[in-house]
Amino acid sequence: MADPSSYRPRPGEIPDTPGVYRFRDEHRRVIYVGKAKSLRQRLANYFQDLTNLHPRTRTMVTTAASVEWTVVSTEVEALQLEYSWIKEFDPRFNVKYRDDKSYPYLAVTMNEEFPRVQVMRGHKRKGVRYFGPYGHAWAIRDTVDLLLRVFPVRTCSAGVFKNATRTGRPCLLGYIGKCSAPCVGRVSEEEHRELADEFCDFMAGRTGTYIRRLEKQMAEAAEDMEYERAARLRDDIEALKKAMEKSAVVLADATDADLIAVAEDELEAAVQIFHVRGGRVRGQRGWVTDKVEDVTTGALVEHALQQLYGEEKGDSVPKEVLVPALPEPVEPVQEWLAGRRGSNVSLRIPQRGDKKALMETVERNAQQALVLHKTKRASDLTTRSRALEEIAEALDLVSAPLRIECYDISHLQGDDVVASMVVFEDGLQRKSEYRRFQIKGFEGQDDVRSMHEVINRRFRRYLAEKEKTGEWADGEDALTEEDGRPKKFAYPPQLVVVDGGRPQVAAAKKALDELGIDDVAVCGLAKRLEEVWLPDEEDPVVLPRTSEGLYLLQRVRDEAHRFAITYQRSKRAKRFRSSPLDDVPGLGDTRKQALLKHFGSLKKLRSATIDQICEVPGIGRKTAETIAVALAQAAPAAPAVNTATGEIMEEEPGTMGSSGEPVTTGAPDERRGQET
Repeated sequence: MADPSSYRPRPGEIPDTPGVYRFRDEHRRVIYVGKAKSLRQRLANYFQDLTNLHPRTRTMVTTAASVEWTVVSTEVEALQLEYSWIKEFDPRFNVKYRDDKSYPYLAVTMNEEFPRVQVMRGHKRKGVRYFGPYGHAWAIRDTVDLLLRVFPVRTCSAGVFKNATRTGRPCLLGYIGKCSAPCVGRVSEEEHRELADEFCDFMAGRTGTYIRRLEKQMAEAAEDMEYERAARLRDDIEALKKAMEKSAVVLADATDADLIAVAEDELEAAVQIFHVRGGRVRGQRGWVTDKVEDVTTGALVEHALQQLYGEEKGDSVPKEVLVPALPEPVEPVQEWLAGRRGSNVSLRIPQRGDKKALMETVERNAQQALVLHKTKRASDLTTRSRALEEIAEALDLVSAPLRIECYDISHLQGDDVVASMVVFEDGLQRKSEYRRFQIKGFEGQDDVRSMHEVINRRFRRYLAEKEKTGEWADGEDALTEEDGRPKKFAYPPQLVVVDGGRPQVAAAKKALDELGIDDVAVCGLAKRLEEVWLPDEEDPVVLPRTSEGLYLLQRVRDEAHRFAITYQRSKRAKRFRSSPLDDVPGLGDTRKQALLKHFGSLKKLRSATIDQICEVPGIGRKTAETIAVALAQAAPAAPAVNTATGEIMEEEPGTMGSSGEPVTTGAPDERRGQET
């Protein structure tokens, strides 16, 4: 590990101009490439107290052994040079693009004597029209198969074409009418090229002209009683419409735009791109970005733009690029995109309307891509085993923690304080073992004290189960109920993870010590810098950013947070939905709904007489008297007031607050786990 001060440039050596810099390790390998508006100011940020640096940046500067830079004239040149060097050197600390395979395009080789329609990947060639990219090659073939009825362009390879020319016999597509067979002279070179031009026009979005032309020809054929020709034209129209349905209109103004969305966490980010041409989604692509460096969403967008358009020119760069966040600064990036296109490019964040709605769709796709990537990664047995081994090694455990329990505290400004316990066994979720806790020992906001109470209650239950069943030498049966299900707290974890830093870890350790439990390891994962804290340790354990062990701990922590906040929200919603009718013994949900449906609101029910209440089906006089007493004892709250108009809002039938007034309800309760 190198000391950054050993290779820090001397004062005044670094120019105060735009440029690109490279950090190299002791073997002269480039490990990081960056650009800057001012090289002097940017590089000074790397050579400061290591404790002030982000852990990923700290790892980079201590791995490096030298730094060098190249001065350029403008920020746009810096952007271009940075992209070229990242492509050339593939630095380990720059953003990595995973699963960035070559996406297939629908290509028409207009540079050939007889243009050919085919699937193409890789670098784009001069004189070839491209459409896409598509997610799968089969999607291209399905589209082409539909369009060949109307535009029978050549699709065969050069070898098949030459063989057909030599023998004078076309291929199967020529016999069934899906190729105009220029190989045997059925159409001339000019006629075939015109077909290819029409095919390209249709794929470019100019569809209305051909649909209307075919409909007119069909009508004329029907008038001339050429019914077979009219039927063929009808089928051609249906084929074109079916091809158009595969890319529905999403933007009514025939917009050409690319929409980029990013879903990210501490370690990774999923990038999704929708390519809209002529108002239709013509293609979709995406990749998972490994966040090796500490980057903002705007920086991720900038990297995505470099990846997308670094090798593109002309119309391949659309007029409009919609993003979730703008790079900082945005002007050089816009100028660079304009240079690639040859005209102005609008780079902006959509604020309203159809474009905003479509961006939300792209963002949902990015979220799903990130979840899918994490699921695939977590389901791999080898990866899970390596993660558990890394955790055991980092925390100095005797063996891999096959059962991990994680605890999190959730509340809203000190109200409805709850805790969650989630369980991972062999690196996978064990949702049947999840538990939920209400904090009962005190009121108010104190996460440390809450953590102590939860750990104490959980392991007191464990000790009680152990005492009840005797030592585990009696076998597995002692740990299960009569129906074969595991007892609630019978199994102890090898590792307890708490969401938080040193205070929460100390509270959990204190609770275990008070109960005399010394065979359960404890650690905490602090969200800000993803540091792992151990009891009685002054400094945290910093796992490598690429560590599978850190990834597993993050998943456990995030799941505990999700489960806790879901429970807390459900409790808050339930409290808001409470009603004086809840206190009436024997009055279930069905008769409550019948009462509200009959009277229309709790306010009218409160003013009703006992005889009127008895008119509701299923309500006897004794129950009616109990209801009347319960409503009389519950003091009504002040009426709701519209603060904008000063109008007193009438109570509406439906959900009621604690005083019987209607309120907005929260999210439905998640039914997993058990409350304790």
